[in-house]
Amino acid sequence: MGAHVEVMDLVAQMKAAEQAFVLATVVRTVSVTAAKAGAKAIIRPDGTIVAGWIGGGCAKGAVLKAAREALADGEPRMVSVRPEDLLAELGVKPGETREGVRFASNMCPSKGTMDIFVEPVLPHPSLIILGASPVALSLAAQARQLGYHVALAAPAADLATVPDADVVVDGFELRHLNNARRFVVVSTQGKGDEAALKQAIAIEAAYHAFVGSKRKMAALRDKLIAIGLDPAAIDRVKAPAGLDLGAITPEEIAMSILAEITVERRRGQRNTNSDP
Repeated sequence: MGAHVEVMDLVAQMKAAEQAFVLATVVRTVSVTAAKAGAKAIIRPDGTIVAGWIGGGCAKGAVLKAAREALADGEPRMVSVRPEDLLAELGVKPGETREGVRFASNMCPSKGTMDIFVEPVLPHPSLIILGASPVALSLAAQARQLGYHVALAAPAADLATVPDADVVVDGFELRHLNNARRFVVVSTQGKGDEAALKQAIAIEAAYHAFVGSKRKMAALRDKLIAIGLDPAAIDRVKAPAGLDLGAITPEEIAMSILAEITVERRRGQRNTNSDP
């Protein structure tokens, strides 16, 4: 009981700290196995087991492989480690997946069977907003409702109200970023456009966008190249930001940006789920 409580306590701490990890849980055992049903382990992205126990080498390799894959695509997995004769009876080979179960061979003398549920726990996707415009503030509020971890960076003097954000930074320089999939939007509306874009382009992210016209972005592009920024990096910034929904108000523009981010965010999952 004590070990189980310790693992779950660490799960809560790591989730609060927005850290990525896998929670592996033994859900069924047959015959002799090192770990029993209910055993749990926390696995970091580098494959380190930081707490708990799910057995020795008989299951570890298959579980760590499944953990890496689960962290990559965000989907849980079931791993069934069985002796080779039982796999042969089922007509499956080690490494084969059938009806959502990945089978692996138990080469240990115990010849037991162990089923392990591998559950990825990922940080909330990170939305980084640079600027204090009405669109920026509305974008922060809407994104929080959709489960994003929102960081808003803008000079404090430009903020008329307290933003609805997880993190508020005075200025445009963000020093500490979550280790999560990031989306970056610049919505400065003439107040520090160049400085904000310079910082935004330096952030590794799945999506960069600028709330402004193509003409304005083209003029800013020339200025950014003049101060030494990579043209290819600048060209990754989408301008204007958002899907063309005919948006007019700040709230509608923010909604169109979140719609575009949602398309980008779900693209890989949609492709994965469509596989037969």
